[in-house]
Amino acid sequence: MSTLELKTTKILAEVKDGIGWLTFNQPERRNAICLEMWQGIGDVLEAYQADPEVRVVVMTGAGGKAFASGADISEFDQHRSNAEQRRNYEEISARGNAWLAKFSKPLIAMIHGFCIGGGLATALNADVRFATPASTFGIPAAKLGLGYEYAGLAKLARLVGPSVARDIMFTARFMDAEEAKSIGLINFVVEASELEQAVTDYARLIAANAPLTVFAAKAAVDAFEKYSMTEASREVAHLVDTCFDSEDYKEGRKAFAEKRPPVFQGK
Repeated sequence: MSTLELKTTKILAEVKDGIGWLTFNQPERRNAICLEMWQGIGDVLEAYQADPEVRVVVMTGAGGKAFASGADISEFDQHRSNAEQRRNYEEISARGNAWLAKFSKPLIAMIHGFCIGGGLATALNADVRFATPASTFGIPAAKLGLGYEYAGLAKLARLVGPSVARDIMFTARFMDAEEAKSIGLINFVVEASELEQAVTDYARLIAANAPLTVFAAKAAVDAFEKYSMTEASREVAHLVDTCFDSEDYKEGRKAFAEKRPPVFQGK
């Protein structure tokens, strides 16, 4: 087993038996993903991409209570309080997101507990998703007043269908693993006590196969899924900016910090 030395302790990385492990390590905040972690994600995936010994990668969360509970909202007032700050934030996080999108080796999400918002968006970059019966899924953007990027929603809609994607986004409700599996959001549900072994066995099954065949298959499916930036998607970007510059977004952040229901005015 080898361990990667990173600039942050909030991402952990080790390689064992051809499997690269990437662990979100902020359990005190349910592994909410901060800017520091986005840098670490890019560093790890770049290293795994270049390492011929790594045949497959597993993403998971430390602490047993969450895969990732979304973006670290405690940073929002400092880094994402309006559309301009959002763009700066995304420039910093872009490398991590880019590596999630272009990583050519099989990527598995091992989900235990909360997989919410940006955490779910991150898990959707995986090729296969495992979860426990107690895992929880959802995108609560509408309860915070923030906008959701086109690319993430396009991926969600391709996976579960437009109607179900609308339900997830409009209601901002949470769902359990059974429902998530029934709509195709996850692939497998495994008891918590058996999850790590089940994922390890599955990853070893992939690692034992011909790498070029596996990579070609992933590339073909990725090409099938590829979204295109159209005039309509540029209009979506404008609408997302409007969300981040709105009074509702300020109210959503304030209500979250005060642990009360937000009162939105649509402006």
